[in-house]
Amino acid sequence: MIPIKERLESDVLIVGGGIAGLMAAIAAADKGASVTLLDKANTKRSGAGATGNDHFLCYIPEKHGTIDVVYEEFMDSQNATSNDTPLVMRFLETSPTIVNMWNDWGINMKPTGDFHFEGHAYPGRPKIFLKYDGHNQKKVLTEQAKKRGVRIVNHSPVLELLRDDNGITGALALDISSDEPAYRFGKDKAVVVARGYVSTLFTTDPTPSQMFNTNMCPSGTGDSIAQAWRLGAHLVNMEKTYRHAGPRFLARCGKATWIGVYRYPNGKPIGPFITKPNVETGDMTSDIWASAFTDLKLNGTGPAYMDCSGASPEDLEHMRWAMRCEGLTALLDYMDKEGIDPGRHAVEFGQYEANLCTNGIEIDINGESNIRGLFAAGDMMGNISGDIGAAAVYGWIAGHHAGDYKTLGQPADVDGAPFCQERMAFFSSLYERSGGASWQEANFALQQIMTEYADCGPHRLRSDTLLTAGIKYIGDLRKKINKEMSVSDAHELMRAAEVLNLLDLGEALMIAARERKESRGRHLRADFTFTNPLLRDKFLRVWQEGGTPRTAWRDRLK
Repeated sequence: MIPIKERLESDVLIVGGGIAGLMAAIAAADKGASVTLLDKANTKRSGAGATGNDHFLCYIPEKHGTIDVVYEEFMDSQNATSNDTPLVMRFLETSPTIVNMWNDWGINMKPTGDFHFEGHAYPGRPKIFLKYDGHNQKKVLTEQAKKRGVRIVNHSPVLELLRDDNGITGALALDISSDEPAYRFGKDKAVVVARGYVSTLFTTDPTPSQMFNTNMCPSGTGDSIAQAWRLGAHLVNMEKTYRHAGPRFLARCGKATWIGVYRYPNGKPIGPFITKPNVETGDMTSDIWASAFTDLKLNGTGPAYMDCSGASPEDLEHMRWAMRCEGLTALLDYMDKEGIDPGRHAVEFGQYEANLCTNGIEIDINGESNIRGLFAAGDMMGNISGDIGAAAVYGWIAGHHAGDYKTLGQPADVDGAPFCQERMAFFSSLYERSGGASWQEANFALQQIMTEYADCGPHRLRSDTLLTAGIKYIGDLRKKINKEMSVSDAHELMRAAEVLNLLDLGEALMIAARERKESRGRHLRADFTFTNPLLRDKFLRVWQEGGTPRTAWRDRLK
């Protein structure tokens, strides 16, 4: 059996040290709660905001006037039907406080000397993304958490969340600071999970042999969503898979940071929307015409290129600055090394693999799930989106309310519970098993199943028969993994646990996709080609009850 290294008791446990997790830790500590934060990596450089960012969705009264300006523009987006209005309003109302708080802490929210909104916008429409310099955001937030006495335990991924009949009780974690694995327990009155999006569920495109050449942080495997699913938490919008776009073979996001025009190989602009570089909006062709890159590839008129040759030297320098703020330094370094000058050389763009971003745990206006004491924040929130802005704000909200649990008594025995004992024995068996399949083999097999049977549009169809077959194959793969997978050290055990979580997420996604009998957004059904207006404002809830998956529809909150 893998040994137990330590038991940590606190009022509030934060799972994940990204933007949302750190903000939750700070808020809970400000409420007077004792706080422990467990991070898979290191909070100074982990999560979706690890390397920085340059755009923060928010409401600034002196710039926007009424909050309705931002609300209406935000809800006019493609993600509108995935948001509960009360949560959106709470997020927007709180966002000015968080923006000013960040600026006071040393994250430059006014790089031009004032609040400036730029990019991610259509011409003539209100701009709702604040342009900021977030290159140091993780370092600053880590310092703020430590200043408040938050106990940060890095290199400690959570393997399972734990609960009893009354609610959440803590977590079983793994120490990966050395090759020899060891268990770590969190015994807590409330838990805020903030483990982010899911980036390795589908085959990476366009480099399927390179599992970690993802457009998002490759450590984002949706662990807490799967762990909450196993405890009976309600998930929503799991079927609404997302695809990003950007430079084709060095998969890095930031398409809106580029100041150029999408064009055909002959130089003609791809869409009628942008014909010359525009620093205020960028080229939103791929937002309006979502299948553009795939259409050009399949009809033989591509590839699609990002052409920045018409941008001024000042705009090109501004673009490089924004890329540095967003953490695209690897891309910049590569282009400099290879002599690629965006002002002279067009860069091929394309659509990346599907991932889950703002698909997951259903929360109330305070960030709490249907399980008492279990809160969620960041990209794993299922019923509100908003990128880093929403992660920061709802991290703060969830942490603030989790801090109220400090007045309760500590839960009873955590590690002695039957579920915990069973999971400890299972993970230990993977480590103790001599020989067997690797976690990489298991992950590749899962990616193949997801890509073949549950991929999302454009030009990729789902159906009842495909999804039913995929669910069956996931079940088969789970049995093989449980029987044959083995690991040799703590790091491999972490990766194996990630694959197991991805299996559950894949199953939940397919169950939801099969139940949504229509085509909507990137969820395209071959057997239900229409978009049903009666489902526009409906959320599909999926959860487990006694180990059996359940589904139910509910109205979107307005």
